[in-house]
Amino acid sequence: MSYLPFQCHNLKDQVDSILQLLQQESALRSQDITSVQTSLGKAISPRFEIVFAGAFSAGKSMLINALLERELLYSAEGHATGTECKIEYAELGEERVVLTFLSEAEIREQATSLCQQLGFTTGANINQAEVVSLLYQGCEAIIQQEGGESKSERAKQAKALILLLQGYEANNKHIHPTINATYSMEQFNFTNLKEAAGYARRGSNSAVLKQIEYYCNHPLLQDGNVIIDTPGIDAPVEKDARLTYAKIQHPDTSAVVCVLKPASAGDMTKEETELLEKMRQNGGIRDRVFYVFNRIDETWYNTQLRQRLDDLINSQFRDTSRVYKTSGLLGFYGSQIKQTNQQDRFGLDSIFVDSVKGVHGTEETPQFVYAFNNYCVSSGKLSSTNFRISLNGFESPNANYVRILSEQGTPLIDQLIQDSGIEEFRSAITSYLTAEKRPQLFKSLANDLEDICIKLKRHYQLAYRNLDSQPREIETMKQHELQRLNQQLQQVGRDFSQHIIEEVNLVINNSCDGFETDFKQLQSRMIRRLDELLDTFSVADAYRRATLSHPRNATAPLLAILVEAFYYLANQLEDILVESSEQVIANLFQRLMEKVRKSEYYRQLYRLLGNDAGIESKLKTLEKAVSQSLIDAASVECDRYVRESHLFYDEGTFSIYQFRQTLLQTSQSYDSESMVEAEPAIRQLLKLDFEPKVSQTIRKTFRQTINQILKTQLLPMTESQAEEILQQYPQARVYLEQTLEKEAEEKIANNRRLLNAVEQKIEAYNLAVSNINSCLQSMQLYNHLLPTISTTQSELVENISASNGVLISDGLSGSMTQI
Repeated sequence: MSYLPFQCHNLKDQVDSILQLLQQESALRSQDITSVQTSLGKAISPRFEIVFAGAFSAGKSMLINALLERELLYSAEGHATGTECKIEYAELGEERVVLTFLSEAEIREQATSLCQQLGFTTGANINQAEVVSLLYQGCEAIIQQEGGESKSERAKQAKALILLLQGYEANNKHIHPTINATYSMEQFNFTNLKEAAGYARRGSNSAVLKQIEYYCNHPLLQDGNVIIDTPGIDAPVEKDARLTYAKIQHPDTSAVVCVLKPASAGDMTKEETELLEKMRQNGGIRDRVFYVFNRIDETWYNTQLRQRLDDLINSQFRDTSRVYKTSGLLGFYGSQIKQTNQQDRFGLDSIFVDSVKGVHGTEETPQFVYAFNNYCVSSGKLSSTNFRISLNGFESPNANYVRILSEQGTPLIDQLIQDSGIEEFRSAITSYLTAEKRPQLFKSLANDLEDICIKLKRHYQLAYRNLDSQPREIETMKQHELQRLNQQLQQVGRDFSQHIIEEVNLVINNSCDGFETDFKQLQSRMIRRLDELLDTFSVADAYRRATLSHPRNATAPLLAILVEAFYYLANQLEDILVESSEQVIANLFQRLMEKVRKSEYYRQLYRLLGNDAGIESKLKTLEKAVSQSLIDAASVECDRYVRESHLFYDEGTFSIYQFRQTLLQTSQSYDSESMVEAEPAIRQLLKLDFEPKVSQTIRKTFRQTINQILKTQLLPMTESQAEEILQQYPQARVYLEQTLEKEAEEKIANNRRLLNAVEQKIEAYNLAVSNINSCLQSMQLYNHLLPTISTTQSELVENISASNGVLISDGLSGSMTQI
């Protein structure tokens, strides 16, 4: 870590020590440490990746060229960088380029995707000359139809496909069928960075390169700074666009230069808005974002466009000072033509020689020359006092360009570079990377650590104060514990009462899973038993019982049969309801007793009294009382079944119809045979009456009865039992005195051990924080030092009062103590 002050060389170990201390405390483990880990990684990393991101053809590559004042990256109107370009520092004489090619499979995939977008039905077989020729023709036709290769999205896609095919054809020998082949510049026989960069800048070569790594000597790249150029977020090849979003969200990304197009388009695009959202989601970036509105020269000639841009900046970017307006084209080539003179026509015969060459010997006009001439006569940036410039219609644009520079010279070029905004942007980002970056990274780390350190400090001081205030002599400890006895018994009573109330409420609110299962079993048993009784009901037996009750008569009416049936069914259902209710209550109290035995207050009772103060006995007695109350309630409930429903004889109901049909059938003769033959009809009649009654019981009335019995019998018991526990004080005092001496001795030893543990943790904490603070001081961050811990009485009291209500965890004091 030679790039860091020596005070920071062990920073990771110190921060890890703080985080380990945090994880040792159960009360603090839920603290999120992600931000600390991220900011630590950024602070100590030897690399600081600055990603240039923006829309297709926003001028990212040109802006990087202007920033480094070297033509490294390919930049052309309408061309989309589909390659991730990394630019890192190299010592003078060690500059180099590493080229990584797409595989043939990846090129084929991109070609197929572009063909589908362009609507070509021809398969994208890049190894068949006839197919490639057809694709060239189709792309050229589209570009001509659209009016130029940068005039529409479709034209841009066609140009991208042409470059991809040309690149594959030209570099076929370097491209592997399935893997990404990597080459050094020496393998291409390049002797310097300029030659290698010139090769990579060619559009066709760039189209088949997956990654270009430049190692370049420039002060901006020192201290681990890495500039990364990415494809446009709306690039013609969708896979390229996804690459940019992935890079923005990657944890290695430390800062973003967001190159925006509203200077030329007037408004933010949907993709640019999404880009800003993705940046905000990466905690590794934070506020390290530079917003660059490139192509600012286009607003010089359009008042409405300039006003819309100003309104956008004032509304959406008013909270940041890192907003810049640039013209990468003017700024970069302005710095380049300073090195030229009239002999090479100010770069037309050197820098722009490839752009000037036209067909049939005619001379083309480079894009920069058009922009330069426009700047000179129409931008309004040049003072007429200092610069008297004319654009002659009888001269070609190139001739005007040469003449103007011959007349005006270096002052005009300096003014051009100044107006391009590149110097301001370069100065700002250079100042940030060389002077502000490291302190800001460490400031972020300190801010993230501060919350953790404050919580740890408060936690340790409260634990220390609690343990330090405990008695250290056995007799004192015994008196202390006896004084607390009454309070402890009272708390046990409250805990027991609260526990039972909570359990009753769970049952009443249908939130006790065990009880719900048991009650559903009761419902099922009642329904099944009713079905069994109806299916097995014997009219002959009922007829026999009815005639036995009246020995003088030889026959019985239908109503007598129904009366016998009502009594029989009601009594049988009562038996099953009583049995099921007893089982429900037995299970409920069994679960309740198990929970009581496992509770902390139950263990505390045995420690204080040596017994449970009659809790188990009281619950068993109460179980019998509740069970008997439910038996009585079940008897009353089922006794009412004997009465037929008031709807049984209502006109217009199915039951009265069924009754009349049954009566018609049974009145055919006076012997028992007609009754027995009507048995199915009688069973149906009974079903119509009993099913609603049983349903009402199991779904409404009986559950409410159970709830009411539990409330009226359990809740009063909790209050009396809590009072009874408190009345056990004399017995508890006698019992506790018998065991207290040994317990006091153990507790004093345990408190001493816990206090030593806290002191060791405080010492480890202070050591780590002191080392971190030394690092922060070396960065001049005196206002962001982390708090150390003092165990002096004055500071402890101050912190306790400021932190009233904090809990001490088991891991420190052996018990949960409210401060």
